Amino acid sequence: MTDPLAINEPARALPLRTECDVAVIGGGPAGIAAAIASARNGADTVLVERYGALGGLATGGLIILLLTMDDGEGHQVIAGLCQEFIERLDARGAAVQPTTAQWGSDDPDLVEQYSRWGLVWGRSPAVVRYAVAYDPEEFRFIANDMVLASGARLLFHAWGARAIMDGDCIAAVAIESKSGREAVKARIVVDTTGDGDVFASAGVPFEAEHVYPWLWFRMAGVKDTDAAVRAAKHGVFKTPPGEGRILAPWGSAGRIDRQISAIDVADLTHAEIECRRMVMEEADRLRRDVPGFEAAFVTDIASQLGITESRRMTGARTLTRQEANVPQADVIARTGNWTKAGMLYDIPYGCLYPREVSNLLAAGRCISVDHRVHHSTKEIPACFATGEAAGTAAAMSVRSEIAPRALDVRELQRRLLNQGAILGI
Repeated sequence: MTDPLAINEPARALPLRTECDVAVIGGGPAGIAAAIASARNGADTVLVERYGALGGLATGGLIILLLTMDDGEGHQVIAGLCQEFIERLDARGAAVQPTTAQWGSDDPDLVEQYSRWGLVWGRSPAVVRYAVAYDPEEFRFIANDMVLASGARLLFHAWGARAIMDGDCIAAVAIESKSGREAVKARIVVDTTGDGDVFASAGVPFEAEHVYPWLWFRMAGVKDTDAAVRAAKHGVFKTPPGEGRILAPWGSAGRIDRQISAIDVADLTHAEIECRRMVMEEADRLRRDVPGFEAAFVTDIASQLGITESRRMTGARTLTRQEANVPQADVIARTGNWTKAGMLYDIPYGCLYPREVSNLLAAGRCISVDHRVHHSTKEIPACFATGEAAGTAAAMSVRSEIAPRALDVRELQRRLLNQGAILGI
C-alpha cells in the first residue's frame, strides 16, 4: 500500500564520485584505523567523513581520553595503531599518561594524581590504568598525516547515505554532499559510522538503544588548576595542553530530561539544544560556586553530541557478557573495561561481519556485541583495535578475491600480530 504521506523520488542515475578497493565510511577512530590498515596492506582505499576533520567523538566530541589500553592489572592489551597514535602524540608533547611501572598501582597518591586528568574511573579500590589524556587538535593533525601517508584517499564533507545493493553485495555507497548525490563504488565496504548507517540501509539486522547524551566542554582561565579540580569534586578534569585549562565531561553533574535515540533527528535536535543550555548553566555554576573558576570562560563546546550507543549490528557472532575473560580462538582484537579492573574481552572476527551481506565489515561501537559488552568495546582504544582488524581483513579479502567471511582467520591474526596488535595468542 502506498503511504499517502510519502513523497516518491524519481529514479535517477548517480554520478560516480570514485571507485576503490575498500571504502571506509566514517572517520572516527575505527574509520581512521581501518583506512590506514587497509591502505598499508596494499588496498586502494577511500575514507569518507561527514565533517571536515577526522576523529569523530575523539576530537569533535571532546571525549579526549583514551580509556583504556590495559586490563587494570598492569598488562597492556591494546597496541597496534592506537599505540602508534599515542607515541606520536607524546612526541609532540600533546599527551599525559602514567609510566609503564605505574600501571596497576593502587597507590592512593598516584590514583589521585591521574584521577585529576580523568584517567581513573570506577569504584574503589581504584588502580592506575594505562589511559591517556590528549589534545584534540594534535590528534586531528596526526590523523590526517597518518591517513594520507598510508596512501588512503580522504573525502570530507560527504555523508554515507545508504548502501546500493546488488543481491547480497553492496554495489556502491550513495553519498550526499555539497556536490549532490553521488556514488562510491568499492569491492569491500567498512561501516565505521558509529551508528551503523551503512549496514542498516543494507538490510542487516541490528539492535538499538536509547541513551542519555553528553556534551563535553573545555574552559580556560582557571586559577590553580589542581586545587580548582579538587574543589569541583566531580565532573572536571585537567586537560592538555596545561595549566589553566579544564575538561568537563558534562553529564556527570546532571542529565537532560529523557533518553534519546541517536538515529532520530527530532531527538538529536532536542538533545543539542538542551545539552548546550545545560553546559552554560554548569559553567555558570563553576564560576559562582567553585574557587579558582571565578575568571574562567568556556573555550569550546563539543561539536558532536557524546552518544555512547545507538545501533549494534547482529553479526555472524555476538559477543556476550558471559564471555568476559574467556579466550576466543578467532580473536582479532582485545579490550579491557575502563571501570572494572581484571575484565577482559577477546573480540571474535565474526563480530565484524554480517551473514546477510557478502562484502561488508563493521568496526567501532556498532559491532556485534551485547549491551553489557558494548560498554567495553565502544571506547576509543577498542575502536582503534577493531578498525585495524577490519581494515586489514578488507585488504586481505581484496587481494585474495574472496568475501571477508571466507578469510582464513589464522592468517588475519598473523598479519595483525606482525602489525603490533596484541591478541593474547
